[in-house]
Amino acid sequence: MPSLPLPALSLIALIPIAIVMLFLVVLRWPAKKAMPLAYVVTVVIAFAVWSTPIAQIAAASIHGLVTAVNLLFIVFGAVLLLNTLKACGDIHAIRQGFVDISPDRRVQAVIIAWLFGSFIEGAAGFGAPAAIAAPLLVAIGFPAMAAVVVALVIQSTPVSFGAVGTPILVGVNTGLSGQTEVLALVESLGISYEAYLKLIGVTVATFHGIVGTFVPLVMVALLTKYFGKRRSFGEGLAIWKYALFAGLAFTIPSNILARLLGPEFPSLLGALVGLCIVVPATKAGLFQPKRTWSFPDEKDWDLEWKGELEVDSHDHKSRVSGAHLFKAWSPYLIVACLLVVTRTVAPVKAFITSNAVTLGWSDIFGSGISTKSQPLYLPGFIFLVTVVLCYAIFRMSGDQIKRSLKESGNTLLGAATALVFAVPMVQVFINSKSDQLAQMPIVLADGISALFGSMWPLVAPMVGGIGAFIAGSNTISNMLFSFFQFSMAQKIGATESVVVALQAVGGAAGNMICVHNVVFASATVGLLGKEGSVIRKTLLPMMGYSLFAGGLGLLFMNGLGANMGTLVVLFFACLLIWLIVQGIRAEKEECDSSS
Repeated sequence: MPSLPLPALSLIALIPIAIVMLFLVVLRWPAKKAMPLAYVVTVVIAFAVWSTPIAQIAAASIHGLVTAVNLLFIVFGAVLLLNTLKACGDIHAIRQGFVDISPDRRVQAVIIAWLFGSFIEGAAGFGAPAAIAAPLLVAIGFPAMAAVVVALVIQSTPVSFGAVGTPILVGVNTGLSGQTEVLALVESLGISYEAYLKLIGVTVATFHGIVGTFVPLVMVALLTKYFGKRRSFGEGLAIWKYALFAGLAFTIPSNILARLLGPEFPSLLGALVGLCIVVPATKAGLFQPKRTWSFPDEKDWDLEWKGELEVDSHDHKSRVSGAHLFKAWSPYLIVACLLVVTRTVAPVKAFITSNAVTLGWSDIFGSGISTKSQPLYLPGFIFLVTVVLCYAIFRMSGDQIKRSLKESGNTLLGAATALVFAVPMVQVFINSKSDQLAQMPIVLADGISALFGSMWPLVAPMVGGIGAFIAGSNTISNMLFSFFQFSMAQKIGATESVVVALQAVGGAAGNMICVHNVVFASATVGLLGKEGSVIRKTLLPMMGYSLFAGGLGLLFMNGLGANMGTLVVLFFACLLIWLIVQGIRAEKEECDSSS
């Protein structure tokens, strides 16, 4: 069977992905049914076609189970924190605090999902933005489906520099370091390998800076189209000035920080700077819409929008004092501070990731695959520490604590079935290497590369996105494909750092649709069983993000002229101009109707 030609092997390698897309997205099976099927199919292909040893398949599955337990730990902590705030009643203060900034749901989505979510991504990664932003949005009155969609759409621009630069410093670095061709290029450029890695990071920030600026605009347009009473893109586009302002408030500082400080801080500090710019500007009424937009009455919501996480969404008109608001927000401030400290303070990070507090199994069944869990480093532990502090801060009763624990446990059980099959399926897929064949993702990428040749930069981000969709991680996608992308660039005469950067950008965009993130985010708001509907709503933004970045990559390589790069970038430029024109018209309609 390994003697099959590359096109046939690539098509076979595509089957696990096709299974997920068919049953999860097209047929809308719940993940708890689709993922066990995908796992079985992947195991059969690995064993029967790839000749992957049984011990290696078993080891990959065990590694996947450990990773799933880590994710479930984060889910439990995130949901428990929200349920704790709900039980003590202070979630209403947070809700009213956002209403005092702006009652407009579009504006709230920009501040919470885009800016606060990007800050959490910069500090923690691990899907923490969705675990924090999605439940928080539900708590202030968003439908569960809307909360998950906007939380996932922003899982793009900040991801390449998430967890203090891990996708670059670990992902790209692991893929490229020690490779003879890379070292030869670095020497010919007369720079150090560290400087070359920073150059890739700066290039990544440049692509994200151009494409990512429009993410808030696309996000609010999707919000009003899918979840508005009129189902209109225009109502979201009506706040085009505010959305672009919020986009630039993050992407400009992010680019400056990438150039000055390196990959660790563009998302972490860039989002913080953005919050410091946008929140005061919002309070001052800058770029604010003339008419307040909100969701339909809850009784009119589609059943698909609703999750099992319930929070009293009735309006509470009384203004919240500054002291009360600070107290209500203190758990999230504690989480943010602890995430920053545990990721940036070297002695603290060294202790919580040390062997003394790490659970692991090296070389499982002699396969060369290892797994580990660092419970003190996971965001789930930080959530639990914060919850314990909440018991004291809010002087919670035993009944309140029991109620929050019970509700969170039920959510955890709902997420478990999907994740304990989804993650092992991914690990078998990416650890399928045998004596005859490279692992399935590499064979799939080889097949794609044979189709595109010199047009490779256009599809390079899509390969990164496929890697993230499969692996659930920009970091792992970069580990898998960075050197492959480097080699493709040399083969077609493209600038290697640009093509590797496109890989990282596409890997970040792939987080919008990766099964891990979708199940993970859905679990935090009790939306399990509707994962396919979520992916249907985030698939087009992900593809647009990747193709726009790919067009820019071709433009970088070929320059302006009669070439595909110019055509693709021109297409997206015209599309964005058209969206803004529609926004201007919608804004005028809002002004006319409010006057």
